[in-house]
Amino acid sequence: MAMIQLVYASRPFGFNEARHCNTRDDITGALICRADMYLQMLEGEEDSVQAAYTRIEQDDRHVEVKRLARGPIEARMFGAWAMRHDPAQSWMWTVEEVENGALCRTTPDEVLSVFARVKDEAPVSS
Repeated sequence: MAMIQLVYASRPFGFNEARHCNTRDDITGALICRADMYLQMLEGEEDSVQAAYTRIEQDDRHVEVKRLARGPIEARMFGAWAMRHDPAQSWMWTVEEVENGALCRTTPDEVLSVFARVKDEAPVSS
């Protein structure tokens, strides 16, 4: 079965036990969490990643869910992480930029470059 990578953004309204579900479903990835947005990459078998994203879309703890990138991959970027957590970084969009639609204007390449940078930095937690 093919592996895919999917990135979405949402406005957080609570926090769920995503690490447990990701481990159960063999999904890896990273979560960038700020007060104004979640930006998450999910990686794994296509059916598992799509099922997780569908649950996220229907979860009332996420609002304004928007898929930013989706595509096939040969290898996982965050293969050792059920969900790597990364705090807000100063080089990311400002709160004002997010409020003014930065996530709607970003390209898949731009959003994937955010996760490439997170991958190359020292981890905060697993």
